[in-house]
Amino acid sequence: MKRDKDQLFSFIRNGQHITTKEQVNLTAKLSIPAIMTQISFILVQYIDASMVGHLGAECAAAVGLMSTSTWLLGGLCECIATGFSVIVAHKIGANKFYEAKNVLRESFTVCTTWALMLSFFGVLISSVLPHWLNGGDDISPLASRYFLIFSLGIPFFSLNYLSGSMLRSTGNIKIPSILNVVMCVLDMILNFFLIYPSREINFCGNTFYIYGAGLGVSGAALGSVLAFVIVSIIITYYLVVRSKDLKIYNEEGSFRPTRENLQNALKISVPIGLERAVMYIGAIIVTSIIAPLGNVCIAADTFAITIEGICYMPGYGIADATTTLIGQSIGAARKNLAKSFAKITTIISMLVLTAMSTIMFLSARFMFSLMTDNQEIIELGTTILRIEAFAEPFFGAAIICYSCFVAAGNSLLPNIINITSMWIIRIPLVMYMANFNGLIGVWTAMCIELIIRGSIFLYYLRSPKWLNTQAVRDAEKAKKVL
Repeated sequence: MKRDKDQLFSFIRNGQHITTKEQVNLTAKLSIPAIMTQISFILVQYIDASMVGHLGAECAAAVGLMSTSTWLLGGLCECIATGFSVIVAHKIGANKFYEAKNVLRESFTVCTTWALMLSFFGVLISSVLPHWLNGGDDISPLASRYFLIFSLGIPFFSLNYLSGSMLRSTGNIKIPSILNVVMCVLDMILNFFLIYPSREINFCGNTFYIYGAGLGVSGAALGSVLAFVIVSIIITYYLVVRSKDLKIYNEEGSFRPTRENLQNALKISVPIGLERAVMYIGAIIVTSIIAPLGNVCIAADTFAITIEGICYMPGYGIADATTTLIGQSIGAARKNLAKSFAKITTIISMLVLTAMSTIMFLSARFMFSLMTDNQEIIELGTTILRIEAFAEPFFGAAIICYSCFVAAGNSLLPNIINITSMWIIRIPLVMYMANFNGLIGVWTAMCIELIIRGSIFLYYLRSPKWLNTQAVRDAEKAKKVL
């Protein structure tokens, strides 16, 4: 008899047997909606980049200059939410739904406070950041306004990520996926009206007048922020009012963080936050190395990163499923099941990213030609994308292994691997190879580093030590008491 997703999750929580085929089916049921979300998200980013790209190399370079800095602030928001969502997954796996709701309430307080602090910091440095990154005087004002608008939207970015990750921890991938697709479509529509000035367009022999705000780069940032605002409100409403497992509307409970839950969340979040900070600072340094190479190189790098995202984003979709499956398995004190899910999701991710990287290699020139008419950017971008294609399967392995370790409560090991790989391998290689072959050298160095990083993650995944965590021991202890 074929079992549905909810039945299989109840089997995980109640210690019942799940066949390998059922594990693969459950992984697919969780991964496919998340993969579609990630692909739709990056496709809209691709369309956004194309819209900005057709305004000229300077506009594209302005957005590209700020990209790694926006990743840093976004990553610091996500790390706090990740700590709380992992705890919720453990609680649900142990059938402790009341305690899971308490953690949810406390997470709103902590994550909102942290996001407001990051937003204030981003606003504070927005005027000087482009100059710190070696941006030229021709693009710095545009880049500054872009980053300012993004910084103002950080609290809503945090709310969206927190609510989505909490729903995913219950096994509900569908609602966050649908709403993130809606957000991407909203972003595209808003950008259409905000980036360009009012104009007339011809369609099927008819002329239409289209209103446009003509905000350019600032319009791209504003469109994204408004989309986040709308969707974050909707997804949070669904979580607190309609979620079967985490509904807290009209239920008693305190939003004041308790010492125990805060400490447990920070044990996961702080190492992740430090890792994100160090990794993204490393990426910012790489951006500052690329910036003096000129606007063509900045634009090619920006477009290549966007197109590459279409390739590796499915890995993050599978990673969402991985966090839920392993988190609930750990909460149910089922270490062997967690290891089995880790193996299955890693294999699936590497196979999917191998297929996607092949497509990226073959279609690189076509994808670039849709983003810009500048032949110099197209030629350079095509070359660096084809170099990076060889690293994508290993990047997929690193993404999934990272999620496996974090879901088990082991955030220190993957963070050490990532930081070491970035600062000991990538940055020195980038600095060395950029001197000889410019942007091509930079992307060759990145390819080498990703292959090494993925190989290290795979090595540690084979060891049972990644499951030797306090969360695993606590779950096993609680099971023995019962």
